Amino acid sequence: MELRQLRYFVAVAEEGGFGKAAESLGIVQSAVSQQIRRLEREWGVVLFERTTRRVGLSGAGERLLPEARAVLAAAEQTSRVAADVTAGDDGILRLAAVNGPGDRIDRVLGELATGAPHLQVRLHRLPVVRRLAAVRAGELDAALVRAVPRAPGLELLLLWNDPLYVALPESHPLAAEQALRLEQLACLPLRLAPGGNPPFHELVTGALHAAAGSGPVPGPPFTDLRATLAAIGTARAPSWTLFYEVRGVPSVPRVAVRPLTDLAVSTSLAVRPGPPGPVLRHLLRALHAVER
Repeated sequence: MELRQLRYFVAVAEEGGFGKAAESLGIVQSAVSQQIRRLEREWGVVLFERTTRRVGLSGAGERLLPEARAVLAAAEQTSRVAADVTAGDDGILRLAAVNGPGDRIDRVLGELATGAPHLQVRLHRLPVVRRLAAVRAGELDAALVRAVPRAPGLELLLLWNDPLYVALPESHPLAAEQALRLEQLACLPLRLAPGGNPPFHELVTGALHAAAGSGPVPGPPFTDLRATLAAIGTARAPSWTLFYEVRGVPSVPRVAVRPLTDLAVSTSLAVRPGPPGPVLRHLLRALHAVER
């Protein structure tokens, strides 16, 4: 069965004859008759009662006519959606996001909803290594990543830089400073989780080497931010950690939080090389609109 056969079937039914149907379709009558006969043979039914005076639907034809119309309507709708997908006005954006800071991601989603209201956005939460692998494999269209300087096989489009904050005991002499530099903290044990976020770990250790000539002094393990801050405030031996803002800068008793002046963390969009497709162009416009 071909769509054109269904079109011919519906045209003959609506025009009341093969000649008029052929005229409305802009083809010869023999082509219409031939395709209707093929359709009847394929389905094993007679669609039209033919007499010398008129052509009318058979019982089978009357039953199948609404089904044929539904198939043609679905095909037309599919073509319209395909055209919208090609233009980027419809479709699915598969994006791996990052937490915070603030409402930036929410604003990006708002821009997408305004610029491409029929575009579906599917957000994924994955560890950074899996995030990048999914973009390479085509399982994701793009991924937001932090502190990633390079990603073999992918392009990294720098979006923004976010400040870093130092947390240390309120009783420590450095807490008297309004802002801190890495070299001031180099001798103090650092709570840093190397396994959970390798790019961030490498960023910090590399910056400490550059600022103080050596890597960090290992401190107690970093668990999650709240638990780590609580431990910094109550432990007998002083230590410190650093973090980027996700949902505001936390306030914890006996812990001083100070901005770090000589290091920031970058956020980039990881995509496959080459010109961006229509869906990615919508995402890039939304990201740029949020950063204006």
